[in-house]
Amino acid sequence: MPDNNAIERCMRNVAVGRKNYLFCGSHDAPQRAVLRYSLLVICKLDNVNPYNWLKDVLSRDIYEMPINQIKTLLPYNWKGQ
Repeated sequence: MPDNNAIERCMRNVAVGRKNYLFCGSHDAPQRAVLRYSLLVICKLDNVNPYNWLKDVLSRDIYEMPINQIKTLLPYNWKGQ
């Protein structure tokens, strides 16, 4: 019988944090918190250092970047330029 322990381990932090998301400060804040958390979990799954990825992505001028290159900033496409 196949198991899903790896998925359950990844989702455990979301389940633990669920109650904390109730007190994020506004109605939109939990969605933003979950989005950030999801990106950090993707970094972990793709063996990308989350600190280096976030530092690089936040230091870029994303508004000047062509729209067809935005996907290169996602953790699974990021090459640590």
